[in-house]
Amino acid sequence: MAVNRGPVLKRCRALGLEPAFLGYDKKSNRNSRKTANRKVSEYGLQLKEKQKAKFIYGVLEKPFRNLYNKAERMSGKTGDNLVKLLEFRFDNIVYRMGFAASRAQARQLVNHGHFTVNGKKANIPSMTMKVGDEIAVSAKGKETKAFENIKKVTVPTWLSVDEDAMKGKIVVAPERADLDLGDLNETLIVELYSK
Repeated sequence: MAVNRGPVLKRCRALGLEPAFLGYDKKSNRNSRKTANRKVSEYGLQLKEKQKAKFIYGVLEKPFRNLYNKAERMSGKTGDNLVKLLEFRFDNIVYRMGFAASRAQARQLVNHGHFTVNGKKANIPSMTMKVGDEIAVSAKGKETKAFENIKKVTVPTWLSVDEDAMKGKIVVAPERADLDLGDLNETLIVELYSK
């Protein structure tokens, strides 16, 4: 399995993202390169948006392209569908519920089998969730130290979480306005792939 193990701060600086936005508590002491004199082409802007989305969600190229193809076949705007599919990934839902500090940690916890979906063991981070699915920390997961220092986070309105029982539920499908994705422009991703 391919894994992106590059330096997070360097990648955040190149894409113009704040590390705190990804769940990392790091600060960069370096100044970002001055690119005011460089003109970026339309393709360059589109590519940067795609790389930004892939980096935020921790998805590599082939699965990202498959998600785009699936979003294109769905009814509605392709860009909105793509963002919804990325948000409905199992590892992202775990991160949004506050059971992990970052999406990378959520992916690892899911891989290690610390969660159940609707009462059944699930360990595939890329699994697509549906409205009404209930995600809970498994009995095995409750015994580990990974969940001892869970920080209280602001849970999005489209999710409900019971912190004491360590479980949550997807209440409704998120709208684009409900998602805090910064300045991510999904229409540029659609333009890039539709060439």
